[in-house]
Amino acid sequence: MGEQLRVLVADDQALVRDGFCVILDAQPDMTVVGEAGDGEEAIRAALALRPQVVLMDVRMPNRSGIEATAEICAATDARVLMLTTFDLDEYVYDALHAGASGFLLKNMRRAELVNAVRTVAAGEALLAPSVTRRLIADMVGRDTPAPGPAGHLVTALASLTARETDTLRLITQGLSNAEIATRLHVTENTVKTHISKVLTKLELRDRVQAVVFAYESGLVVPGRHPHE
Repeated sequence: MGEQLRVLVADDQALVRDGFCVILDAQPDMTVVGEAGDGEEAIRAALALRPQVVLMDVRMPNRSGIEATAEICAATDARVLMLTTFDLDEYVYDALHAGASGFLLKNMRRAELVNAVRTVAAGEALLAPSVTRRLIADMVGRDTPAPGPAGHLVTALASLTARETDTLRLITQGLSNAEIATRLHVTENTVKTHISKVLTKLELRDRVQAVVFAYESGLVVPGRHPHE
């Protein structure tokens, strides 16, 4: 048996938390190393147990899931999957900006949960087109207009090649590597190379942060289709 994926489950509802733990512990390649009932516990557990993946409820007492995510992502290499009851969650942007690698609905199927944990543990991000659309809608719907992009963002964007910039635009549409490869008429391996270079040059953790960067840098304008 290979190395086990170490998972921390943070949810203030004990019954929900227990259900996730049972599902994940039943997988041959996973082990639940800890549980947390609030944001403070989640931070302490993540720092002490060093899980690879954290399932994090958005709404929790004693520090929200978003606050806990920001601290965990800043201090560890853990990937955080946010858990939410509502598809149109008002905290999508804040959670992704805090460093979350994706969103999961609590009414997901068992197989979706397991696949999601494996996906983010492998260094990828769960950024379905529906999540991308919510992220964009949230940015468009903010009361105050976003300021112009900061100089360091513009400078970082300028470091990308034309093909890397095209790849970043396609990432903001929530496309898979295979779909990006089709659009650019290249192989999936080439796409993976482009994405790796984009993340390295921009000092980003994953595709989710790449989408946030694309909007904050002005590469993609909220309310306009990403390829315009």
